[in-house]
Amino acid sequence: MEDLAALGWTADRATGLPGGTRPARVTRVDRGLLTVDDGAVESRLPTGRAVGPVAVGDWVAVGEGRAVAVLPRTSAFTRTVAGRGSDAQVVAANLDLVLVVDSLTGAARLRRVERYLAVAWSSGARPVVVLTKADLCAEVGVGVATVAEDAVGVEVLAVSAVTGAGLDALGALLTPGTTAALVGPSGVGKSSLANALAGELVATTAGTREDGRGRHTTTARQLHRLPGGALLVDTPGMRELALHDDAGLGAAYADVTALAAGCRFRDCAHRTEPGCAVAAGISDGTLDPARYTAWRTLQAQAHRQELRADAKARALEHGRLRARARELRRRPSR
Repeated sequence: MEDLAALGWTADRATGLPGGTRPARVTRVDRGLLTVDDGAVESRLPTGRAVGPVAVGDWVAVGEGRAVAVLPRTSAFTRTVAGRGSDAQVVAANLDLVLVVDSLTGAARLRRVERYLAVAWSSGARPVVVLTKADLCAEVGVGVATVAEDAVGVEVLAVSAVTGAGLDALGALLTPGTTAALVGPSGVGKSSLANALAGELVATTAGTREDGRGRHTTTARQLHRLPGGALLVDTPGMRELALHDDAGLGAAYADVTALAAGCRFRDCAHRTEPGCAVAAGISDGTLDPARYTAWRTLQAQAHRQELRADAKARALEHGRLRARARELRRRPSR
């Protein structure tokens, strides 16, 4: 298992490995095919529906030339699928670090960073904010301080894939066997950062559009081995990042929840109730009202997602019962 250790394998994972199979890590997922690394060689394997959804970073059990099971995950960056559905989509699995990437060009996009941090905290991995394109920013310190004040309890790093500034500090987090994922919207420099960390071209890059919006360059999630022994998942830009649950909101908005804990009434709605510590924080400037509004918005979105998921579960159970009733009616009387 020594070669597997370089891929992040730990001895405790062996308890979930079915007999007669060997472990391998998923480095890429294509329709009906997985690219896996078993520590010695990468290979392409088919997978059946019985295995269930597989994500980049997953550990799978390989037997008879195919993936036969997904081993239990220790963490997963999960969002709700784009559109109006309620299904969860695992973007990357078994992560140690989630690198939330945004750019230092233009005004700080705090609400966007907060949303990514909420999902990152929910993943079970450690979030870090990485602000790219430091070479294009005249006041890097101000940009970092602005985001750091908002990203409570999270390390914020400024880097440049062009000049190499900040890459040593980021590289110090990417220790051997550590798995990190780059997440963020298109155009913030994820692919350029992946190339800089890898020391070679592992992802295509493109400039931003004339309207300032990013271009999609990474089209598939992929796990790369870095020269220092860490592993990096490069992900395509996400136009939508819907929370699948509210598990990460408390950490992402720790300052807001700390204030809310001091309200006079446990069920305080933080509007006009007497003794509301949140309202007091907004009044005295302790809490940015825009941050409070974002917190409430994400709470509402997570609640709606929970209701949709419950409704889907109820509909599936109702359908199962109806199918069972039809089957009983078709049987001859005894």
